[in-house]
Amino acid sequence: MSHRVFSVLAVCGLLVFAVPAGAHHAVQAQYDFDKPIEFRGPIVKVEFVNPHSMLYIEVTNTDGGKTVWKFQSGAIGTLRNLGLLKKSSEGGLKPGDIVTATGFAARNGNPMGFMKSLTMPDGHVIVTWFGDPNGN
Repeated sequence: MSHRVFSVLAVCGLLVFAVPAGAHHAVQAQYDFDKPIEFRGPIVKVEFVNPHSMLYIEVTNTDGGKTVWKFQSGAIGTLRNLGLLKKSSEGGLKPGDIVTATGFAARNGNPMGFMKSLTMPDGHVIVTWFGDPNGN
C-alpha cells in the first residue's frame, strides 16, 4: 500500500472518531448551576431517548400565559433504574400528569433546564441528578 493511500485512510479513521467526541458536551456548558429552577405543571410530552431523555412541562407564567419548559435528563438506563420507564398503565409518566421538576436553567435563556429531581403525581420524589459529571 502506498504512503499516500495509507495517509488518506488514517485521516478518514481519525475523522470517524472525532465526530462523536466533539458531539458530546459538558453539562455545565449548557446549564448554569447558579440558576436553580423549579416548575410545576402538566406533562406535555416525554421522550425516553439516548443519550439524554426529555420531559416537557407546561408552566403558567406570572402574566397568565403558558410556556412549555423542556427538561433534559439522563440516559435511558439511568431512568430505567430509577423506575421512570414504566408504561403509563403501570404508573409511568404520561401527558397530563402534574409533576414538579427541579434543576438548573439553560445559560442561553431558553425555557430549558437540566433536571435534578422530579416529584411524581403521587408525591414521591425521584432524584435524577447525582452531581456534576464534569467534577465541578
